Amino acid sequence: MKWSEISIHTTNEAIEPISNILHETGASGLVIEDPLDLVKVRENVFGEIYDLDSSEYPEEGVRIKAYLPMNSFLGETIEEIKQAINNLLIYDIDLGRNQVSLSEVNEEEWATAWKKFYKPVKISKKITITPTWEDYTPVSSDELIIELDPGMAFGTGTHPTTVLSIQALEEYLNTNDTVIDVGCGSGVLSIAAGKLGAKEVFAYDLDEVAVASTRLNAKVNKMDQRITVKQNNLLDNIDMEAKVIVSNILAEIIVRFIDDAWNNLVEGGLFITSGIIQNKKQHVKDELEKQGFEILAVNEMEDWISMVARKN
Repeated sequence: MKWSEISIHTTNEAIEPISNILHETGASGLVIEDPLDLVKVRENVFGEIYDLDSSEYPEEGVRIKAYLPMNSFLGETIEEIKQAINNLLIYDIDLGRNQVSLSEVNEEEWATAWKKFYKPVKISKKITITPTWEDYTPVSSDELIIELDPGMAFGTGTHPTTVLSIQALEEYLNTNDTVIDVGCGSGVLSIAAGKLGAKEVFAYDLDEVAVASTRLNAKVNKMDQRITVKQNNLLDNIDMEAKVIVSNILAEIIVRFIDDAWNNLVEGGLFITSGIIQNKKQHVKDELEKQGFEILAVNEMEDWISMVARKN
């Protein structure tokens, strides 16, 4: 079978929303070529830097690549993707060059070539994310392993917004807490919460692909008995008492359900938000405080921000 590789030259700010658009249109095997990966200062424990070739990266911005089957609907699908990306301008998201190009790829080549970019990565003190095809042995007795298949949906779980969310969960989550994951995507945050000791996790996403992906990843990580997954729009019609609500989603979406988050948290409960860009930071902070939340922490990684807020 032949596939068409769609390549979008854009900005770091647009990675998450464009990735979501690609997944919603049925794209597979997402690859992000970010030149910042070439200069990151990090431990080379797993050798993930050695596989990177600078000639494959743009000089500025980022390239997002995904793969679509070459069929009679390809032209329409490409136009839908372009239109959806252009619509992101409504939300003041910088698209940079916003150049879209196509090339043909044979299935056998694609099926294995993209895997070289994914290696085990330790993203917090306890949690390491590893592709399902990698043989990985924990280096310490308290290390927690999350296995993901990036070919399923929503990337590898190592984007800064995800890392910030997991680091916050690791710091603030207590054993036997009830957790809600809003916009669960691949389910990586739900799985992390379960591995960190949450009694039960409720994962919600409007996208049926995300719901299926979360269920599958939860099963792979033996967390399916602890994680309840449901297709739902944010926290609409959800009524429960959770100790922690975590959401790695766009700032514009976060502010829409702050009141619902408040209503579904116990006194002293925590609202962990991520996916916030710099020019949205103050707006999210103001809306949280307006609702009555106390901001406990504001953490940053690269150009991304997460906040931890407590219901007083």
